[in-house]
Amino acid sequence: MTATTLIKRAAGGCLALLLSPLAWSHPHSFIAMQTTPVVSNDALTGLKMVWTMDEITSADLLYDAGDATPDSPVWKKLAAEVMANVLAQHYFTEFWHQGKAVKFENLPPAYSLARSGAQAVLTFVLPLARPQPLAGQSYTFSSFDPTYFVDMTYKNAQSLSLPEALSSRCKLTLHTPEPDAALKDFALSLDKADAPPESMDLGRQFAQTVTLSCQ
Repeated sequence: MTATTLIKRAAGGCLALLLSPLAWSHPHSFIAMQTTPVVSNDALTGLKMVWTMDEITSADLLYDAGDATPDSPVWKKLAAEVMANVLAQHYFTEFWHQGKAVKFENLPPAYSLARSGAQAVLTFVLPLARPQPLAGQSYTFSSFDPTYFVDMTYKNAQSLSLPEALSSRCKLTLHTPEPDAALKDFALSLDKADAPPESMDLGRQFAQTVTLSCQ
């Protein structure tokens, strides 16, 4: 299941996406990400993520929401459906410490779906299964759709922010890969009906990596 599938299931299908010129090449949809580490008792407990979907991808979700107020059951139902599909794909995120994968809790402590102009915005806390020490430690994480059907991207370093408790002793570093021309051409050659070979792990090759380093 791709990240766009989670939106399709929540909204009953993205007709607007199918009609878009973007549908003729990978990626077909775009999510702009923002992330802030979550800290408790001087330990890293999770990541607060804000995913803003492009206008075409957002169209059906916002249509289903109609004029419902932000705290209405309509928005809560849509949020639950979208979040369930994110969870089914392990938050579309990998988190590493000293070369080992860090596990996540199965359920987020908080999540919501909202409208921002013509865009749908999913906000949630990705919880780590166990609090992680911060002093002298370094962590890396990355969020991506393995098929690269959806481009999940931090626009710039300002899309990453530290809570005040970490601002003086930690830093976040964003690394954006530079795939070669042949790989980019291959991605662009895929139309909506195509899927790259699973072994190719196409999305990972375009995925940005964030490093959290603390003194």
